[in-house]
Amino acid sequence: MPCTGEVLVSPESITPSLPGWNVLGVFNPAAARLPSKKIMLLARVAEQPRPGRGGIVRCPAISGKGVLISEKIPAEKVASLSRTTVCLKDRTCRLTSISHFRKIALSSDGSAVESISQKPFFTGTGNEGQFGVEDPRITKLPGKYAMTYVAVSLHEGVSTSLALSKNLRDWKRQGIIFRGENKDVVIFPEKIGGKYVALHRPSGFFAFTRPSLWISYSKDLVYWGRERAIVHPRPNSWDSFKIGAGPPPIKTSEGWLEIYHGIEWQGGKNKYSAGAMLLDLKSPERVIARSPKSKPLFSPVKRFEKKGFVNRVVFPTAALPSLDGKSLLIYYGAADTSIGFRKIPIRDVLNSMLPE
Repeated sequence: MPCTGEVLVSPESITPSLPGWNVLGVFNPAAARLPSKKIMLLARVAEQPRPGRGGIVRCPAISGKGVLISEKIPAEKVASLSRTTVCLKDRTCRLTSISHFRKIALSSDGSAVESISQKPFFTGTGNEGQFGVEDPRITKLPGKYAMTYVAVSLHEGVSTSLALSKNLRDWKRQGIIFRGENKDVVIFPEKIGGKYVALHRPSGFFAFTRPSLWISYSKDLVYWGRERAIVHPRPNSWDSFKIGAGPPPIKTSEGWLEIYHGIEWQGGKNKYSAGAMLLDLKSPERVIARSPKSKPLFSPVKRFEKKGFVNRVVFPTAALPSLDGKSLLIYYGAADTSIGFRKIPIRDVLNSMLPE
């Protein structure tokens, strides 16, 4: 049913921000169609400084002046060290890599790369996202674009922030809109019942339930409420362990089409797959249909999806209708390393779901 995924952009195409640094991945992009009909991706680029010497651990950060630096942490302050995280003896942590966003220009059919910016376009600042910004999603609203993104900050931890733009070039940061450990925030492209609507995925410390998909409403895009969980992981399924929103929902005649990711704990390791759900146009809390428990929309099958910085991952973050409106152009992170692309007929996606 779905076409086979293909690599669109890989780390070899990205120049590091600083000499000697290493690009770990370019993945999890946001997407928007430009007035020219071409497509712009805003992709997450993860980088790592060169290893320290003499017991020094190097952790990247944005300084108070907004400059990318490599913080030197003496070994005597380190409690434990992994490939991704440095845990300190004061029980705080640092990342061994840092992420920012870069522009990638695509052809109007969405399948060919025309140019890649070799400079960071959107980064953390000295006040927000000191340890990086991650996983953007862009929604086109009337008269403006809204971008949600994860900011990893010194005092606020892992939260979701919002930026607004009228032209996709100049972004005005609005600050945190979902605090705590709350990610995968996507905003619907139009108001419903006079309110903005968002899907999000909070995580907690107490495992009363698996991390689920929530819905919230807002008058101004900044302050959100009327929250409730609407979609949950399913036992004995490809999405049994955890789920989260993917791209912003797309309006169809049959409902709001949401491509989402699900995680299955398989063989002692996580496996990320992509599925679809259909939400009611007027009452998006109501789930009309969803990918079957036994069959996701697509899973990691190609080598670039199965092997990378994090193995066995397809993580959809952007989806746009093709110019003829018949197909869905889906962009996703592959193994936290590359950007993958699939073109799937919208009718096939709708037909693949079962009524809830």
